[in-house]
Amino acid sequence: MASPSDSAPLAPASADGTRPSPGSGSGSDKGLVRSLTHRQTTMIGLGSALGTGLFLGSGSAMSVAGPAVIVSYVIGAVLVAIIAVLLGEMSAAHPVQGSFGTIARRYLGPWAGFLSSWLYWFSAVVVIGTEVVASALYLRWWWPAVPMSVAILAVAAIVLAVNVISVKSFGTTEFWLSSIKVTALCAFILCAALLVVFGLPDTEATGFTHLTDDGGFLPHGVSSIWLAMSVVMFAYAGFEVVAIASAEAADPQRTIRTAMRQLAWRLSFFYLLSITLVLALIPWRRMADGDGSVEASPFVRVFSEIGVPAAATVTNAVVLIAAMSAANAHLYGASRLLHSLGDDGLAPKPLARLNRRGVPAVAIAASTLGIAAAALLAFYDVSGLFGIMMSIAIFAVMLVWLLILASYVAFRRHRTANPGEFTGFSVRGGDKLAVVAGLGVLAVAATAVKVPDMRQAAVIGIVFTLALLACYALTARRRPSGAGYRK
Repeated sequence: MASPSDSAPLAPASADGTRPSPGSGSGSDKGLVRSLTHRQTTMIGLGSALGTGLFLGSGSAMSVAGPAVIVSYVIGAVLVAIIAVLLGEMSAAHPVQGSFGTIARRYLGPWAGFLSSWLYWFSAVVVIGTEVVASALYLRWWWPAVPMSVAILAVAAIVLAVNVISVKSFGTTEFWLSSIKVTALCAFILCAALLVVFGLPDTEATGFTHLTDDGGFLPHGVSSIWLAMSVVMFAYAGFEVVAIASAEAADPQRTIRTAMRQLAWRLSFFYLLSITLVLALIPWRRMADGDGSVEASPFVRVFSEIGVPAAATVTNAVVLIAAMSAANAHLYGASRLLHSLGDDGLAPKPLARLNRRGVPAVAIAASTLGIAAAALLAFYDVSGLFGIMMSIAIFAVMLVWLLILASYVAFRRHRTANPGEFTGFSVRGGDKLAVVAGLGVLAVAATAVKVPDMRQAAVIGIVFTLALLACYALTARRRPSGAGYRK
């Protein structure tokens, strides 16, 4: 583990608590533009986290654990809340370009910064492909004759266009997409609650009997709660985008301080309440996807199966917006980390270039590889496409979470030893919480022993991680000591 004093210091804070974003690696003195407002940054976080994992992937989790998947979501909410708040503390102290990658480099060593940034980029690229696949599935719910690959490319064109215009336009678009998604989800929760408690004139209220009347609350045993975590944790991934966005936030200290805390309780509220209501309305065996293919969202099927087709159509439109919003936000996060790597000389230099609007267009284009892979797999009709991509993404992002937590432990030790060096909030007992969260993440990763998709993802993830470490070793050997790392 590197001592912070051995690494190049992060940029000093200005009087308002912000730190300047470094210039691009293209030789321009113009860096990333700080134009994202507090509200936009918060909604970007919700946009990235409230996506396919909730609206589409929840069916896979239900098939594994039945109604007990609610417990899996509770455990996931606790783990993510801890990681989000701890990452928020570090990011408030260091709101720099490269986010947790730059912080890992400072507190753990250059290898950790290189590894965490590339791993997150890899996971984000896979998630982008996954969200676009989900969007294509939603489109084909209306137009089943449309080829899957064509639907994927149509969605990809829209997402790419939104990202390349400008940071401000991206923030505005994502704010409204996320607002629509959150508003609609609140409306869904309200309507579902009315159906559960009061019913309709021609439909009796379901109550909560479906949670226990089909094999009980734990139809597959206690271990199913653990096994379902391999799917559930994917649903929560994406909150890290808030930390990445701090480099382009107009007021990063305020944004990080409040956004991470808001995300933690909002995600918990939306996930737990909506999943509970879905399971209360429709027996879980009918909601589970069974064979691993995903043809429609459980949220859409709720209204279809109770005979409200108009509501099902509206809900399908909402989950389509949700998936596109998540793909949009993840493309933003992936491109900014790739731009940071190019700026540090740890990726090809053209990736650091900004266009005249301050957008890393080359990095955005490179980050669409997940979409291309998804389209290719869809063209060849690879079975279980969604589940495979989801598992690969969550395994990679869990490695990133472990590096974030390890960085936090080292950061906290340094902060305790140098209390006058930092401003911003501090999480009480944060170092102990980091250990608890780390053990939780390792327990989720251990599902690879039993879950075939996770086992496949673990093999791919481990091979990719070893390849990254080999690339870092070659890169470090060819570079002067300390060269290329952000000052």
